[in-house]
Formats: sequence, C-alpha cells, structure tokens
Amino acid sequence: MTARASGGGLVRLTMRRKLAAFLNDQSGATAIEYGLIATGIALAIIPVITGVGSHLKTTFQTISTALK
Repeated sequence: MTARASGGGLVRLTMRRKLAAFLNDQSGATAIEYGLIATGIALAIIPVITGVGSHLKTTFQTISTALK
C-alpha cells in the first residue's frame, strides 16, 4: 500500500467521523427551538401590551379631561 492510498483512507475515515459527529450534534436544533419559543412568546405578548397601552391612553385622556 502506498502512502497516498493509506492517506486517502485516513482522510475518508476522518471525514466520516466528522460527518457523524455533525449529524449527532443537537446544539443547533436546540438553539432553533429556543428561538421558536421566544418568537411564540413575543407573538403572544404583543397584543396584550397593545391592549394595555390603549387602555392606559384612554385612562390618561379621561384624567386630563377631568382636570381641565
């Protein structure tokens, strides 16, 4: 066996190991899941904040009118 042939096999083995490690790595999937959870929470909070803001605006306008 030549050095080149054995080196090529070593490269293939190393690449297979790296590919297997990459496919088994779950850290990227976890980050994506956390991002989706944060997006869902934000989408749930935005209407609530908008409703509270509208209610506060009405309250302050009522107080302002009463003080005039």
